[in-house]
Amino acid sequence: MAAEESRYLLGDPAPDSNPRVQNKKLYLATFAAVLGPLSFGFVLGYSSPVIPELRKISDAKLRMDSSQASWFGSVVTLGAATGGILGGYLVDKAGRKLSLMLCSVPYVFGFVVIISAQNVWMLYLGRMLTGLASGITSLVVPVYISETSHPKVRGMLGSCVQLMVVTGILGAYIAGITLQWRWLAVLCCFPSCIMLLFMSFMPETPRFLLNQNKHSEAIASLRFLRGPHVDHERECRQIEASVQEQGLNLSEFKNPSIYRPLITGVALMFFQQVTGINAVMFYAESIFEDANFKDSRMASVVVGSIQVCFTAVAALIIDKTGRKVLLYASGIIMALSTALFGLYFKMVLPIQNNSSNPDVWFTLNSASPGTESNISWLAVMSLGLFVAGFALGWGPVPWLVISEIFPLKARGILSGACVLTNWIMAFLVTKEFNDFIAFLTSYGTFWFFSAFCCLNIIFTAFCVPETKGQTLEQIEAYFRRS
Repeated sequence: MAAEESRYLLGDPAPDSNPRVQNKKLYLATFAAVLGPLSFGFVLGYSSPVIPELRKISDAKLRMDSSQASWFGSVVTLGAATGGILGGYLVDKAGRKLSLMLCSVPYVFGFVVIISAQNVWMLYLGRMLTGLASGITSLVVPVYISETSHPKVRGMLGSCVQLMVVTGILGAYIAGITLQWRWLAVLCCFPSCIMLLFMSFMPETPRFLLNQNKHSEAIASLRFLRGPHVDHERECRQIEASVQEQGLNLSEFKNPSIYRPLITGVALMFFQQVTGINAVMFYAESIFEDANFKDSRMASVVVGSIQVCFTAVAALIIDKTGRKVLLYASGIIMALSTALFGLYFKMVLPIQNNSSNPDVWFTLNSASPGTESNISWLAVMSLGLFVAGFALGWGPVPWLVISEIFPLKARGILSGACVLTNWIMAFLVTKEFNDFIAFLTSYGTFWFFSAFCCLNIIFTAFCVPETKGQTLEQIEAYFRRS
């Protein structure tokens, strides 16, 4: 895609739909939907306070060694990858609303299995089920929000998905300070139960209804979302003009309107994971301890708070700055901070350990006496900078963009491919991280991530379209004309 294509897709941004649009019920529908990502965040954050407790528990059947703890943390990603495939099917067959309501079942059932666990395998099963629900949620909620929102607020509301994820993670960190692991699982059940209740009163998206030839229901949905004082028929006609035949044939993947957004979406998910976000979070606890933050749980709360603050900033400014500006800023900040991480490890760790032992605890403890404490500020600064940079752009924006760029008839299956890519990459980066360190050394691994952050910037410049201010139909028409 040429660089000039980074301009607004069809000339001037779409004007506000109507000055009489009422957003209150749209915000209510968005709030109901993002309770799913809040549950998703609790799932991701649950393992951090729980693993130390399970490694010391008196019950031998539940006690975990380091390998089992690693699987307890990462098996969620395998469940989520499966959920991405299932969600891609459900969202087109059952609809956006029903898919979101159904995913509350594995959330609750998974945590019930954890609460009643008698052995490690039951804990794995519970994590797998909550991961499955998380995968469905990460696909369905961005689609639901993008299809119910109008262009003026779609960026802000779409960014609330990631905001609620990091809020859930932070909530699990804070609650984990005082709650025992079974009671923390009980708390984690509540958001999905509330989501099920609220979503039962929310409408299906008008685009899905029109794709099912349910015109009167689509009008009723728009009346709920926009208020009674706008021209609902006009918006319906605009949507209907882009609704094509149902179904997606394999031969249509040769069509640029299908394969170009698919390549863009898959690449966004790939680059999001190879920024090194999981690697940096893996090192967070040890970095804070080297800087004399002895309470590692409070360190996790600090990191989570940074994520929430900067994701909120992104949500507030994204409809003014556009998507690409945030991706540029985020990529630059992460490239700089991971390069500084590499410099820190190059200065702190003995040369022989960098190449022979991937265990961060061993290598940091074997550093020259006083070295790490003298420059621990560099690691803490790099960590804060990286987390802030990721939260500002490459955290929320890829999820928003993949909910905007796919044609209606293929939105489910193409979104599923992107979610599957994201979770598979998350699993690989998490599980193979120590192998990276053994092969590339600690500093080499972080410079490798820095190089990918630089590639992110180039990719954004040439391959990511600016979708600010455009209707979903205009975005679809842009790819169709390519």
